[in-house]
Amino acid sequence: MSNTTTIKTWVEDHVGVIQLNRPKVLNALNRQMVSEILETMEAWDRDDDVAAMIVTGNSKVFAAGADIAEMAEDDSISLELLNQFTEWDRLAWVKKPIIAAVNGYCLGGAFELALSCDLMVAAENAQFGFPEINLGVMPGAGGTVRLTKLMGRAKALEWLWTGDYMTAEFAKENGVVNRTVAPELVFEEAMKLARKIANQAPLSVRMIKEAVNKSVDHSIYDAMQFERKNFYMLFSSEDQKEGMRAFVEKRNPQFKGK
Repeated sequence: MSNTTTIKTWVEDHVGVIQLNRPKVLNALNRQMVSEILETMEAWDRDDDVAAMIVTGNSKVFAAGADIAEMAEDDSISLELLNQFTEWDRLAWVKKPIIAAVNGYCLGGAFELALSCDLMVAAENAQFGFPEINLGVMPGAGGTVRLTKLMGRAKALEWLWTGDYMTAEFAKENGVVNRTVAPELVFEEAMKLARKIANQAPLSVRMIKEAVNKSVDHSIYDAMQFERKNFYMLFSSEDQKEGMRAFVEKRNPQFKGK
């Protein structure tokens, strides 16, 4: 296990785990934490020993939001010069799967972090929301965009305008959360899902993520052309030959990511 001042990290069964670690402030995301999360993800994205990633908090809270004390005295010029949300843009370039494992509160910037992950496993008592409206501001790291794409315009506006918290069950019913489980099983369920994905052909996992992301922002025709190109490309991989031979020979494939 490796510790920094804001996160703990370790690799288990080819799954890299990032645990948010500012318990005294309910894991509030400050700029240092965001930077350390992204640096870790980018390093694991280049590491052949890591096939999937999990971001989690502790048994009581994922994170209560951004570090308001850090931002309270900022102004528009200081924020422009910091250009802090460029850090968040780096998440979109991580090619390996990322799963958010959420207990307790997941609010504001923390909700944006979870929405930036590919999949989300949540405790049945988890709560999600964007309370920025109550502070006289709004989400700035993709919250309005990602929530709208998942829930639709009217539903997203209601939650963004009221600042209310949604339950994990509501979030699952509206396509925000993939699975809900008992609080004590959240990490176990996320790890189970991550291990299953980690055992798949790495190039296929990567190409599927690229194609799905492309489908979100492009026309059906353009997205299908991209999907077709990735499909053809996989037929140049050793894993495609191994996977199909294993199917014919009725054995488990041994994928190598080549």
